[in-house]
Amino acid sequence: MATINFYLDRPDKKGFSPIHLRINCNGDQVKLATGQKIKSSDFDKNKQLAIGESYQTREINHYLNFLKERADEILHHSSKKVFEKNEIKNLLNEHIESYKLNNSVNLVKEQITLYGKPITFVDLFAGAGGFSEGFLQVEHNSKYFDFVLANDINENCELTHVVRYNHQLGLDTKFLTQDITEPDFLDNLLEKIDGKSIDVVCGGPPCQSFSLAGKRKKFDKKDDLFFHYLEVIKVLQPKYFVMENVKGILTKEGGKIKDLIINEINSIIDINEIPLLIEFIKNNKTDSNSFIFDCLVKRVELEKLLEKEKDAGREDYVNFIDNRFRKITPKIVDYRTSKTDVNMNTIRHGFKLLSRTKQWDKLKRDIIKEKDYCDIDRDDFVEAFTDFLTEISPDRIISKIESSFKLLKIPASYKSACNDIITALKIYTTSFNESIDILKSYCNVGQKDELGGILEKIRLYKIEKPFVANASNYGVPQNRERVLFIGCRKDQKFISEIPSTVSEDEKVTIFEALYDLDFIGNNQEAHRYDLVDLSKQYNGSANKKKNLLKNRDIDGKVCLKDGKTYAEWSRNGRLVERFQPQTKPFYVKDSNALLKGEKYFDLLNNHKTSNQSKSVIQRLDVILKHGNYKNAQPELNSCGLSSNKRNYNVLKPESQSPTILTIPDDFIHYNRPRALTVREMARLQSFDDTFVFQGKRTTGGEDRKNTVPQYTLVGNAVPPLLARAIGMEILKNLNK
Repeated sequence: MATINFYLDRPDKKGFSPIHLRINCNGDQVKLATGQKIKSSDFDKNKQLAIGESYQTREINHYLNFLKERADEILHHSSKKVFEKNEIKNLLNEHIESYKLNNSVNLVKEQITLYGKPITFVDLFAGAGGFSEGFLQVEHNSKYFDFVLANDINENCELTHVVRYNHQLGLDTKFLTQDITEPDFLDNLLEKIDGKSIDVVCGGPPCQSFSLAGKRKKFDKKDDLFFHYLEVIKVLQPKYFVMENVKGILTKEGGKIKDLIINEINSIIDINEIPLLIEFIKNNKTDSNSFIFDCLVKRVELEKLLEKEKDAGREDYVNFIDNRFRKITPKIVDYRTSKTDVNMNTIRHGFKLLSRTKQWDKLKRDIIKEKDYCDIDRDDFVEAFTDFLTEISPDRIISKIESSFKLLKIPASYKSACNDIITALKIYTTSFNESIDILKSYCNVGQKDELGGILEKIRLYKIEKPFVANASNYGVPQNRERVLFIGCRKDQKFISEIPSTVSEDEKVTIFEALYDLDFIGNNQEAHRYDLVDLSKQYNGSANKKKNLLKNRDIDGKVCLKDGKTYAEWSRNGRLVERFQPQTKPFYVKDSNALLKGEKYFDLLNNHKTSNQSKSVIQRLDVILKHGNYKNAQPELNSCGLSSNKRNYNVLKPESQSPTILTIPDDFIHYNRPRALTVREMARLQSFDDTFVFQGKRTTGGEDRKNTVPQYTLVGNAVPPLLARAIGMEILKNLNK
């Protein structure tokens, strides 16, 4: 058993002694200079640590602990059992040199423009940063992406971004840690953007409530995030925007959700063209449609209001209709009925409820958050919550008002006026697109033609239908189908799909992605790459495995002459030249560790296997032998190794993986009875090895609500190579 300690060498003229690392093993010694110096009075020989609480002291102690951990890992936890002295020295010196080189590098405060045209972008619901990472890999005709801001609600998402983009790459990218549904979100977003014009917005609103594989809850707090995303688009008005989601969104509620999203996108208008539409409405107003057309004008004018002005605008709209109702009230009912009738009270109180939309929206948002926090679902509480949230929705309030009008004995001469009030209220809740459909119902053929010409000018974005993209078509070793809504501003070229970068027989295999990481077993962690000898590992099938390895371009296309293997691209990185790292990759445990400078500069990060029990390993071994979970069931039952787990996916080395999720235990490595490491899952998502996932590796129980660990960061991400293909298509078509 080796012993590892530190000792001080002779002091220099200023009284500072170099700190050396010493390893004693079987009578032999290995000594290395750590590169750190300290006064002997400031070093505790027994504790092997510097004395004090200063920042410099904490930094030295973190560094010494880091070296001790790496030495212990090599000597006591490596798959290799015998090392030469020089081999140990070389391995530890790699860590020492990496740490010395990188820990002194200062942040680059501004993104340096070397040449070309920067295309600004914002990444909402950023998570780990799959969109961001892919966009920064792209360059076309001297155009490249300038990463302005990212947003997510979780601190570990922010930590991962800050380490990657601010510290490691030296960019001045901002991060907004806030829920997009909060009332002041847009104000805070605009403040951080600081007047910059944004060319592209990308993002994937959380998709759990839309997933085919998961539960679909009514009034899930994630269901309306699409529409808050579109509110950002209305304000920033980028040249292009991309919304990504699971394929299940296309069939949710019989396709109505998809149609609603398309309708909302078509409802985003160019506010500079609003006067043209308002003039058309006013010019075609008659005595018979006067009230409705006045309401349509007010509805259209809401589109040009800033977010903080819209609440007052909505209240004014409802009050305008309420005043109309007050004027005709004496003509449709007598005085006593107007004061005591339940239907009249329903109408009157309904107007008050609608005028308080801002307050009810806040209440609804808070209730949904609390409902989610308390896991209200599939229990005796959920129906009451759902009923209440339904009752306070504008659509239900208007429906009750309409029913109350029908129950009143209204004189025939005023039925039309009452129907107009109902129509006006429905206009209040419609999208811009739907309000235009109401306008069209009052127009003749000639007016409809004129209106069509106006709408061509006023609609800000073009979109026909969403596009289904399979990540494996873009060099990702994973069959991950995602739906893309790509909005193209009217002054830009239309993008209807993202061309594949690889053909069916060129797709990257799991073996290509993972073979060089296949050197650790159960409950092991590696901080450096180790040699994988395919001939020894696979014996007779080695040549077959080697034939799976192909040289490729950065986008996955086979390139026999000058290409690199997928593993080489992953190790070396795919970023364009201007975004090459300012420091080597490093890991920190949390934000406080980052502030204290407690960084772990390792050659390989996030490559740790779970500590699985003997019975679990035996179960995985049986499943791996049979090739899938179903075929393994009889033997598992006979051996007493059966499990309540619904499924295990055995990875097939010669094909692509199924969709990577957030739970590593769903997958079994193709060559070993174990789950995947974070780094292996990241490879299947096409993240470079230089991208380090920060914070906790995994969590469970109640922590899942508040924590986004490494596995979740990986599983929820947009594959960077898919994002790269999207970014490339945008750069090819974008007119600056």
